[in-house]
Amino acid sequence: MELPVPLRQGVERLLEKVPLPMLKQAAKTLSDRYRAELRDGRLHMAEEMAVKAYLAARLPATYAAVRASLDALSDARPDYAPKTLLDVGAGPGTVLWAALDLWPDLEQAVLIEASAAVRQVGEALATEAMTARVAWLAGDVTIDLADLKPAELVTCAYVLDEIGPASLPKLIDRLWHLADDTLLVVEPGTPAGWQRILAVRRHLIEAGAHVLAPCPHEAPCPLAPPDWCHFSRRVARSRLHRLAKDADVPWEDEKFIYVAGSRHAVAPPQARVIAPPKSGSGKVLLKLCEKDGSADEKLFTKRDGEMFKAARRLDWGDALPE
Repeated sequence: MELPVPLRQGVERLLEKVPLPMLKQAAKTLSDRYRAELRDGRLHMAEEMAVKAYLAARLPATYAAVRASLDALSDARPDYAPKTLLDVGAGPGTVLWAALDLWPDLEQAVLIEASAAVRQVGEALATEAMTARVAWLAGDVTIDLADLKPAELVTCAYVLDEIGPASLPKLIDRLWHLADDTLLVVEPGTPAGWQRILAVRRHLIEAGAHVLAPCPHEAPCPLAPPDWCHFSRRVARSRLHRLAKDADVPWEDEKFIYVAGSRHAVAPPQARVIAPPKSGSGKVLLKLCEKDGSADEKLFTKRDGEMFKAARRLDWGDALPE
């Protein structure tokens, strides 16, 4: 998966005069903070160089994860095409770009971002490419959501790892209250990210939300540590991306986990693939989370006819059709 052309070109323009040694050092510092999930009172991207490091080293991957999560939401509700978006902790507008790529008729977006440096970059990237009316607002997502207007789609991507666990229930309550239709939360695909998504999922179900994706049920998650639920998207690395990360391989795999809760119920899929498929001659083994609330591996062979043909086409994260 690659960035939309206007976004990629905008990033290249912003980074073309940045000295590579500075970019590499900033990328390493940013990566270390993300990996450690530091909550030291500082924003991960408080300074301009950290923002530029994010554009070079992290934006392609987070975009891919967000877009995949939105695709799953859209697959669950093919008739859903939101006109309004509220994105909290918006970064440089990652969710907005992904939403517009999927729903070009999006009319209005409000983006909440605490870092002035990030807002400035996000506005610069969006200036020439956006058809939607976009408003960027300064704000701390844990305290500054009181006066916002609801939106059809509310999103919160790669944000909760910067928030203390005690603040999470109140934040999710507020985000759900602001969602006229659907709330999507995306987190890194780590065991800790999965636990945060499980907490969000429980909270949304208790509030009356219907889980659209990824879960095909609203029972407790059937997985238990050391196993955890997550998905992956392969991301093509640009030359600058490789240089910023000292990487030789022209791609990377972004692990992520998400949950989409809606005010509208949909018929759940039969199951979802929750691990890379294992294929052999005339057979495919899928690890499935099923709509009865269980999770198990199932072997499909040619004897299964059309179901085998369907199973053979599925990838990690796909829904198994009825």
